[in-house]
Amino acid sequence: LYCYQWFFTGKKLLFMGGEFGQWREWNHDNSLDWHLLASPAHAGLQRWVQDLNRLYATTPALYEGDCDPAGFTWVDCNDAAHSVLCFVRQGHSDATTVLIACNFTPVPRLHYRVGAPRAGVWREVLNSDAQAYEGQGFGNMGAVEAVPVAQHGRPYSLELTLPPLGIVFFMSPEA
Repeated sequence: LYCYQWFFTGKKLLFMGGEFGQWREWNHDNSLDWHLLASPAHAGLQRWVQDLNRLYATTPALYEGDCDPAGFTWVDCNDAAHSVLCFVRQGHSDATTVLIACNFTPVPRLHYRVGAPRAGVWREVLNSDAQAYEGQGFGNMGAVEAVPVAQHGRPYSLELTLPPLGIVFFMSPEA
């Protein structure tokens, strides 16, 4: 859900301790539960939030159009049967477009076709199910090539593996 929050439009807010999955609510009279980072799951969540922050800060398509309707476009928000959402973020230039696909079920979605605005090889930059974040490792082997098969009102499409309860983030080929 952090990925969805980071890459959807609007400004970001994270409460103290959320970056590593603190169980209890933050209390100004006590220290954060830093000892939780000894757990691989909590350390994985901290790495995930660090990588989300790094990508957000270095990808103009994510912050330039944050409050501009032109910075966000749904690819598909109607697949309730599979609980999948896909959207595109765009900055002020056409140089970089990012595509985010979210699977909100515990079932991996194999061979899931998603519309893409341009041809070429789309790099999978982040995957919430990567083993580095204590995930199972479902993914797209780092990249997927868009094919000229129209989908979701776009001229090209990507055939993706969507991890269970996961989000994948793709960077477009250069314009």
